[in-house]
Amino acid sequence: MADDDAPAIDFVSLGMFILDDIEYLPPKPTVKDVIGGAGAYSAMGARIMSPPPLSKSVGWIVDEGSDFPSQVRQTIESWDTHCLFRRTPDRLTTRGWNGYGENEHRAFKYLTPKLRIDHDSLNDDLLGSKSFHLICSSSRALDLAESILRRRKDLSAHTGRSLNSPLFIWEPVPDLCTPEELETCLRALRHVDFVSPNHGELGGFYGRTTTKPNGDVDREAVQDCCERWLASGVGEDGRGAVVVRAGKDGCYIASRSKKLWLPAYHQDPSKVVDPTGGGNGFLGGFSVGLVRGGASSGVQNLEEAAVWGNVAASFCIEQVGMPTLEPGEKWNGDRVEDRVRRYREMVEAA
Repeated sequence: MADDDAPAIDFVSLGMFILDDIEYLPPKPTVKDVIGGAGAYSAMGARIMSPPPLSKSVGWIVDEGSDFPSQVRQTIESWDTHCLFRRTPDRLTTRGWNGYGENEHRAFKYLTPKLRIDHDSLNDDLLGSKSFHLICSSSRALDLAESILRRRKDLSAHTGRSLNSPLFIWEPVPDLCTPEELETCLRALRHVDFVSPNHGELGGFYGRTTTKPNGDVDREAVQDCCERWLASGVGEDGRGAVVVRAGKDGCYIASRSKKLWLPAYHQDPSKVVDPTGGGNGFLGGFSVGLVRGGASSGVQNLEEAAVWGNVAASFCIEQVGMPTLEPGEKWNGDRVEDRVRRYREMVEAA
């Protein structure tokens, strides 16, 4: 049962928790048991923007296999989130291998079988969340959104608890961002409130390149693809939005009433140690910004939510693995509110 004094759940990620082994080019040594996965990074992004007691409003799920390191659990518990630990002693923890090559090329493979998280994984507390982060294919996004709404309706009928419509934030999986998936994607867009591919994934649905020969993002191509999605309809009655994550070029937010490029927080490449998880972290911060960034929850908070997302992502990419929480609610030695202020000053000066 939920603690009566605990805040309501603002955010739940259906992304997985993974323990990563990261292998670099010699002579840099391999690191093991690094907390990772889309669920962990998106929860971290939401947590960064949620100081206690709001930290308890960040919901996610961690599957503990028989080999789960005790120090990893201690680290997770120190973040004081609403984490549902599921013990699965008959299997190993989901583990992945990340190999870095020349020109920051990264390869990934699973080392142990993965255990996906779906609507049936959610307990009543998590099911009542104000927002849900989905990272999946187009068809699965459709199924998850419909199944979560159905379960919430059953929960309301059973408990008498009134639940407002949640926000669905969909992050498409890269290997299914193809022209063959476009028709299913367009159907899925009408069942979610926000969709957030990176610029390459967005172009993939249209068979287009969204990167210029010099490595910069082709902003015109990104904007054109977004217009196509908006014309088809994102969210109920087309009231949703597209949020394109563009790495060092920041992000592009597009709804029918607002279109804007926002820069990345880090303008100095030397500050970016490992970009892994930056996009997931962005969406965690972005999601709680949608819920808390204004007088009410929703698309009207789009720009403020993107600010929160960019700041959250900046902490996630300054090191290998997760940022470090220090006394006084500092992350990597910096206060979130100070970084938000500096970011806003940078945007205003641009």
